[in-house]
Amino acid sequence: MNYLTRRLVTFPLVMLGVSVLVFISIRLVPGDAITAMLGTEAGLLTPEQRAALEAYFGIDQSWPVQYGRWLLGALKGDLGISVTFGKPVLDVILERFPLTLELALLSMAIALLIGLPAGVFAATRNEKPSDLGVRIFAMIGQSTPNFVVGLLLIYILSVGFGVLPVMGAFTPLFQDPLENLGQLILPALTLGFAFAASVTRIARSAMLDVLSEDYVRTARSKGAPAMSVLWRHALPNALIPVVTLSGVEFGYLLGGAVIVEQIFALPGLGRMVLDAILQRDYALVQGSVLFIALNFMIVNLLVDLAYAMLDPRIRLGDR
Repeated sequence: MNYLTRRLVTFPLVMLGVSVLVFISIRLVPGDAITAMLGTEAGLLTPEQRAALEAYFGIDQSWPVQYGRWLLGALKGDLGISVTFGKPVLDVILERFPLTLELALLSMAIALLIGLPAGVFAATRNEKPSDLGVRIFAMIGQSTPNFVVGLLLIYILSVGFGVLPVMGAFTPLFQDPLENLGQLILPALTLGFAFAASVTRIARSAMLDVLSEDYVRTARSKGAPAMSVLWRHALPNALIPVVTLSGVEFGYLLGGAVIVEQIFALPGLGRMVLDAILQRDYALVQGSVLFIALNFMIVNLLVDLAYAMLDPRIRLGDR
């Protein structure tokens, strides 16, 4: 059994464990769907009315029965019906996921386009004023919360330039690319700013380690051009920590950037999960977390496969 097959075999086991944890966790939160929907008026219900509503929401049975019923449906591709949206859970997730995916890709692109060159630049000028400037930038970026960056962007555009950013809507990319970019560029910059700082620090540290290796000194002693040594010999090996960081961050972004989506009123996956938790929409929470876990495992698998492509010394093995 090769490495890829072994990893794929573990997917169902991890998904099963995640489903059990999220099933128990959401039900340990005080309150239920009836209280979340009716608020204080839930206390005015008669026992018969509450029993009818519990049967309607599927919470009248014991936890093992509820989980078994949900699991059987999930194995058939049915994640249940969202009581908040009145639609199948899978349909609601697939409606919100394109925005989250595009926002994650834009944020990742911004972070890598800024952070990777900045990290390489700082490493080649170690302990010089330009290196210090890059490190200060990275420190500021990592220590500034996303919501502060987002609010500053909104404030500068609205007060400084009299232009309010587009919020609360999402136009698909293939429907109107310019409008789509206008809606997502500020949230992507907000998320990409802090991530670019992390990439800068990791890339700088990795490049410093690689530039001190024997094969880099050998390439230089043979008269290889400095840019060739830097980009062809040193950078591929220095990318491994960057790829690791990017995979973890991208997995988190695919789960939805809750704070940024709230600030810019974006109908993304993270905001949907938060609303589902507040509304005690058990089916939607369980289905969403399961979907996010699957995305995270796929990203981690792709990162592991990328290691072998970047560094020939890494072998994933066939046993």
